[in-house]
Amino acid sequence: RSPRVLILKELSKQGLGKNIDLRIMQLPVVYQKAKEQVFKIWTTLQPLLTVHVGLASSAKAIILEQCGKNKGYQEMDACGFHPEGGCCVLDGPEKIESTINMKTLWKNISVEGTDIIFSRDAGRYICDYTYYTSLYYGNGRAAFIHVPPLSKSVTAVFLGKALQIIILEMLKQCGEERE
Repeated sequence: RSPRVLILKELSKQGLGKNIDLRIMQLPVVYQKAKEQVFKIWTTLQPLLTVHVGLASSAKAIILEQCGKNKGYQEMDACGFHPEGGCCVLDGPEKIESTINMKTLWKNISVEGTDIIFSRDAGRYICDYTYYTSLYYGNGRAAFIHVPPLSKSVTAVFLGKALQIIILEMLKQCGEERE
């Protein structure tokens, strides 16, 4: 099983409270298929917020990504393809910011046992591509969290709990927006 699946399974077990309908889906590491699934999420489920979680193999901390970038996707996906023209959406803006203020989140949140980092560059691969696509279709109502690889100290249970804390804080920001 992939570490991401184990982490999200833990989040699913812990949930986000009885008023939140948490749906967890695994997206393929393939540009076009990921884009199609993100489009489907926004058109069929119409969520308040979509939170994407990616594994950053070299990370030592949890990384909160503020924005998605449209261009520069030259790296091949699992099927050996990269997007036409190296971009997500042909006439889309250069970058799209999340409506979630990650800097505020980063300042206000602490998870014992790990650092949390604020970032403005999700890395121009499937993660960034998926994030930009989700921000595009969801009018900015998306978030992206990079998690470090699992280790003795950073377990799936630990990261599941950390994600729960972070996502609940994001939902508070969504709530303030609606009031």
